[in-house]
Amino acid sequence: MKVIHEVLRHRFWVRLPGGEGELLYSVEGPDLLDLYHAEVSPNLRGRGIAAALVQAACDYARASGTRLIASCPYVEAWFRSHPEQRDLLIAPA
Repeated sequence: MKVIHEVLRHRFWVRLPGGEGELLYSVEGPDLLDLYHAEVSPNLRGRGIAAALVQAACDYARASGTRLIASCPYVEAWFRSHPEQRDLLIAPA
């Protein structure tokens, strides 16, 4: 699955047969993104799509020196189960 980062629309997204998933963010500072909403089409849930979107955001943050805020409940839970990525957060999940 290929996750696309649309910088101008402030989202990471993927389109698959049967629907799509997206992770929306807001820019909170020069090097700070708030991951505030993850959503996956109902018939695609449970396939790891939301996790892939958060991982793509982490990969982007790590490569660009950006810090993250996890205000989406799913994203916050994802970070709790991925302690190796928590250093990207401005406050621990």
